[in-house]
Amino acid sequence: MLNKIGATLQWLPNYYAREIRRSIQGERVPPKHIYFCICDHFEPYWNNADKTTARKRIQYWLNEYPKIADKYRDSEGNILKYSFFYPEEEYREEDLNALAELCHAGYGEVEIHLHHDNDTSENLRRTLIDFKHRLHEKHGLLSVDKKTGEIVYGFIHGNWALCNSRKDGRWCGVNDEIKILRETGCYADFTLPSAPSDTQTRKVNSLYYAVDKPGLPNSHDWGVDAAVGQRGDGLLMVQGPLGLDWGRRKFGMVPRIENSGLMAKTPPSSERVKLWIDAGVSVKGAPEHVFVKLYTHGTQERVMKMLFDDGGWSCLFDSVERYKNEESVKIHFISARELVNQIEFIRDIGICV
Repeated sequence: MLNKIGATLQWLPNYYAREIRRSIQGERVPPKHIYFCICDHFEPYWNNADKTTARKRIQYWLNEYPKIADKYRDSEGNILKYSFFYPEEEYREEDLNALAELCHAGYGEVEIHLHHDNDTSENLRRTLIDFKHRLHEKHGLLSVDKKTGEIVYGFIHGNWALCNSRKDGRWCGVNDEIKILRETGCYADFTLPSAPSDTQTRKVNSLYYAVDKPGLPNSHDWGVDAAVGQRGDGLLMVQGPLGLDWGRRKFGMVPRIENSGLMAKTPPSSERVKLWIDAGVSVKGAPEHVFVKLYTHGTQERVMKMLFDDGGWSCLFDSVERYKNEESVKIHFISARELVNQIEFIRDIGICV
């Protein structure tokens, strides 16, 4: 039991060290710009669903998401461009045709999600290259690097097991996954946070660069922060907020983990919005620009019910609007790709006001 607790809370020492450092170094400042991005592990065939169930889930999003997106706008009048991370292993051409139609109408973008187990480096490389070409050439999805002409993509690893990081070695098998992602055109990874899973990195609440450690798993456990005026080496890791929620306690005593997930049992709230912002995920040297990357599993029926039928989306966006007005900040709704563009702009140009 103690080993299990230790494996799931290995991030806590660095979490507290970061909080102390932020206070000492003056990084705990009121934000001026807050960038909201939702990265959905969008799995229509979740729980071994048949084709009819999967298409029903997709159609629900096609029908309902535009109503939400059209209703709520950021400080510049933009809708939230949703980020659908679609699993390679669930690919069906007709399903992606339907989802692409929603994206081409301006409501979202598709990126790559992958569940794999006992894989090899060679097979992983083939899988990623083949899938990105299918998404781009058959459906007009993904981005193209303007300098190189290469198809590029954002990535979320299934079961959180990025770079073979599970202690039991399941759900990956590839120790050089960080290297392969970079070489196949991945512009950033959006897997984290994964707590309370034992795949959670020691580094938390950060935008940083992970470099492959030859022959070793979990190369992304640590890395160099994205910082103003410094171009980093490695794969950009975009982490969502992670911390402790003392307002929600187990047995009335133990704080629950806040891992920025929008799930059936953890719906949005104004208190959570403040926790996400207070986590201060930012480019080093520009703490007034805060990035809030959230995640969900949006095709699970209980999650869809929470978000759409039970007012989860309304609660989230109304809470964000209240925060904007109370704190006099600018809110920006962005996709995963746009989020990375903004990180790189702040890193390269400096602070924009």
